[in-house]
Amino acid sequence: MNPFLGWALAAVFAYVSWHVYSWPGLAMATSAIVFWLLLQFNRALRVMKKAADSPLAEVPSAVMFHAGLHEGMTMLQIVARTNSIGRKVEGGDDDWRWSDPGGSSVSLHFERGKLKSWQIERPE
Repeated sequence: MNPFLGWALAAVFAYVSWHVYSWPGLAMATSAIVFWLLLQFNRALRVMKKAADSPLAEVPSAVMFHAGLHEGMTMLQIVARTNSIGRKVEGGDDDWRWSDPGGSSVSLHFERGKLKSWQIERPE
């Protein structure tokens, strides 16, 4: 979800709750918004904890990983899919690489936190 849309919906929810139920409604809306933020934070921590237990920048199959990518994915979605934190590519702004045991690798390029382009490199 677009963060601006999410925050706009939260603001509308808080306003409507305050307008209908006054201060108790605003307190309930604030509690619901904080609960949602804690759920998102917990999800991110679970993904990172799982990735910390895996080898760095390694996937079982680079070809299958490459086939499942699409533009607009976030780094959190990629790490959740690979169960591994990627290796930063030297000289790239926001370029990351994952490899498989066979020597194939997938390079990903992010712009503004979203996956913009990717390519697979296979040994001959």
